[in-house]
Amino acid sequence: MVYYKTILEAAKHFEEKKAFLFDMDGLIFDTEQLFMEQLAIVMKEHGYTLTKEFYIQSLGLTGETLKSLMCGAYGEEYPFAELSTESRRRVSIVAETVGLRVKPGIRQLLGWLCEHHKNCAVVSSTHAKYVRKYLEYAGIDSYFKEVIGGDMVERSKPEPDIFLLGCEKTGVTPEEAVVLEDSENGIRSASRAGIATICVPDLKYPGEQVLAKLLPRMLLLQVLPLIDVIVTAGEITE
Repeated sequence: MVYYKTILEAAKHFEEKKAFLFDMDGLIFDTEQLFMEQLAIVMKEHGYTLTKEFYIQSLGLTGETLKSLMCGAYGEEYPFAELSTESRRRVSIVAETVGLRVKPGIRQLLGWLCEHHKNCAVVSSTHAKYVRKYLEYAGIDSYFKEVIGGDMVERSKPEPDIFLLGCEKTGVTPEEAVVLEDSENGIRSASRAGIATICVPDLKYPGEQVLAKLLPRMLLLQVLPLIDVIVTAGEITE
C-alpha cells in the first residue's frame, strides 16, 4: 500500500496514462451536499422526506434508474420529473449567484495535467448542459476536451457505458485512461469499464462490501482530514 498526501500526487501515479476522466458532483465541485439539501426542501414542500442514507444510494444514478429507485421508495405517484427539475433549477440559481466551490487540489491537478498534455474530460451523471455551465462559472471549462453527461447514455452508473463513451470521445482505450470518482456507483461503473480509478470519497466512504472487492487491487489509501484517496488498478468482481 502506497500513501500520498494530495490528489495530485495520486494522479502522478498514473503519469503514463493519456486521459483523465473526472466525475463532477462531489469530485470537482462540493455540490453533493447542496443537491441533497435542495432536493430535501423540494420534497418536503410536496410531503416527502429525504434522508441522507437514501440520498447516498442515489449518487451517480440518472434517468429511469433513478426514477425507479425514487418511485420504489415513495410510490408510483411520486412526481419524479417535477421534483428533479425544480431541485436542479434551485441548484443552478445558487451556482449562478453564489458560485460553486471547487474542491481542494482540483485546480492544481488540472494545471499539472494541462502542462503534461493529458486529455481531460468530465464524465458526469448530470445533464451535459448543466455540466458545461458549472465549469464555465468556475472558470475551469478550458481544461476539459470533452463533456459527457448522463443524458448522453441510456444506462447510468453503475453500468460502464458513460466511462466507455468518455474513452471513445477522448480517443483512448480503457487501459489508457484513469477515472476520478467519489461515489460507490461511480467506482463500480469505472471498474466495469476496466479503467483504473482514483476514488476521493465525499458524502460517504466506500462501504465494506465495495472495499472487500476493492482492497485486493488497491494501490493507494490515504486518510486525511479533508480528503481520502483510494486508487484501484482493475475491475471489481461483482
